[in-house]
Amino acid sequence: LMRLSGITRFLTQKLSWNYFNKPKHHTFTWQGIDGSEVLAHFPPADTYNAEATVAQLRDNARNYKDNERSRHSLMLFGYGDGGGGPQRRMVETLRRAKDLQGLPRTAMRTSEEFFDLLERDCVDRPVMVGELYFEFHRGTYTSQAATKRGNRLGEFLLHDVEFLGLVSSRLKRGAYPTAELDRLWKILLVNQFHDILPGSSITLVYEDTARDYAEIQARGGALRAAGVEAVVAHQGSGAATLFVPLNTLGVERSEVAVKPDGSIAYIETPSYGLGKVTRCEDHVAVTTLPTGGHRLENVHLRADLATDGSLTSLIEKSSGRESMSRPGNVFELYDDHPTSYDAWDVDPFHLETRRACPGATSCTVSEQTVPVGSAHGREGALRAQVTFERKLGKASRLKQVVSLSANARRLEFHTEADWHEDHTFLKVAFPVNVRAMEATYEMQFGAVDRPTHYNTPYDLAQYEVPGHKWADMSEHGFGVALLSDCKYGFSTHGDTMRISLLRSPKHPDPQADMGRHVFAYAVMPHAGGWRDAGVVAEAYRFNVPVLWGKDGKDQHWVSWFSVQDHREGARNLVLDTVKKAEDSDAIVLRLYECHGSRGTAKVRCALPFTRARFVNILEEGAAAATVHDGVVEVPYLPYQIITVVLE
Repeated sequence: LMRLSGITRFLTQKLSWNYFNKPKHHTFTWQGIDGSEVLAHFPPADTYNAEATVAQLRDNARNYKDNERSRHSLMLFGYGDGGGGPQRRMVETLRRAKDLQGLPRTAMRTSEEFFDLLERDCVDRPVMVGELYFEFHRGTYTSQAATKRGNRLGEFLLHDVEFLGLVSSRLKRGAYPTAELDRLWKILLVNQFHDILPGSSITLVYEDTARDYAEIQARGGALRAAGVEAVVAHQGSGAATLFVPLNTLGVERSEVAVKPDGSIAYIETPSYGLGKVTRCEDHVAVTTLPTGGHRLENVHLRADLATDGSLTSLIEKSSGRESMSRPGNVFELYDDHPTSYDAWDVDPFHLETRRACPGATSCTVSEQTVPVGSAHGREGALRAQVTFERKLGKASRLKQVVSLSANARRLEFHTEADWHEDHTFLKVAFPVNVRAMEATYEMQFGAVDRPTHYNTPYDLAQYEVPGHKWADMSEHGFGVALLSDCKYGFSTHGDTMRISLLRSPKHPDPQADMGRHVFAYAVMPHAGGWRDAGVVAEAYRFNVPVLWGKDGKDQHWVSWFSVQDHREGARNLVLDTVKKAEDSDAIVLRLYECHGSRGTAKVRCALPFTRARFVNILEEGAAAATVHDGVVEVPYLPYQIITVVLE
């Protein structure tokens, strides 16, 4: 991402705070998961608030871990965290110490001048590959859960508005909302700033953030609704009384979806296009177990739920494999008293305080069925749900609806919590019937493997890790994925996968996370590994519901954008974003390779264009792409991010 935006240098001081393992180098080449590289430097003073004292100057030179290959390092001086910058005495000390015997030679330079020197001076740099895991502030993956949910919802909402605005403008049914999109994106991005999205700001900040997210949902929702109406309009000849499913993702869909009137239907859609309400030959069977629990079963899964709300069995039927090694969907509470940085940190000793929550106090079953003679398939339930209610901790409650839909490959857990705890950490645990030394977690435009054991200090340090929409643990031939709609904290140790749900720090916001929360997660067992099972696509579907327009008919099949890999059945290249170019009316397609593979894909566009070119993420560049009959050939490399402009 840095290289694609023209950045070739990277500086941070933060990793000097690592709890267990300090960085091995201060100057090195950092190589990303796609093989791209930047020159990286960590200031040896290990602070961004140096006061430029004689002692600090000497320590900066003495502590530099790459003295044998480099003669230059950087010191960040002045009051930085709270503002204020350098003081006169600091500048005067540096003037006097510029060329003083017994001290390192010093000079005040711009960052560009420093990196130019470093680049010329240190040519045999060590290479650090992949994630630079920060062994601190792990609580920020979970603190202020409402803010993290607002961020996820806002990102996908504006993604939809971009796609719909582009299509409707190209069909001459509406104008692309350039100015309003720009305004809403900036509001969303401001709220991703330190310390807002991490969850480590004061109460007033989160009052502002809630207001900002409400505005994004209201205004962005209106733009999306207008876009849906414009895109679906004029597709049929009759009165616009029938619901038409619209897919805003780059993956096809065949699933049960909820209509605007609250009813459900089975739909099929292509990627980025209009689909149809259709027949579903599968249904969900519900039976009562001898133990008093309930079994939900469709063509792919068989799930047994105990009356206490735990998942006692989950069979993936194509392989016949049991997914659970012990009961899953177990809620756990932990004492959460970090030694410092209340909202920021989750210390390792919290793991020693785990205790399971009491089971559910109520359990009810409901079904949404297809009537006899329906055109949507044979009689039976398209969706079955079991609702549990329980107490949590000293003063909290939780309601959860466990849902299985016809033809679904995932079991969903839709949850509403009323949370009023004090320095308590809530997680949900799934012990899975898988043995693997590493689990895989989604990151931005890719995935990263992390250990499931504590063999070394580096392994132990990753007792709590970040992830985006999914985490997966697979052995050869079988695996289990956890999908999340708004949670970013995960952990896997041994055979147990966990999602971090809620915290309750009291500083700097005494009201942090208090009150009502809505979130969902899902379990997806699968034959084969996560790549072949399509976990990436399934996580997208779980996060982004189908949209609905109205037309005179509900049977359509229009795909404006799609990707076909050169290998049959491969889904390596994800078409993540469709938008209008920033400085022209051209179409911008943002793609990324999600599996660590390479090959060539065909990207189809049903809207008129005459040529295509590859650009960076700033939409700069002029490398021509091969185009044949509305199809762009796109070669790709492992985890490569690709931007194509269609003109």
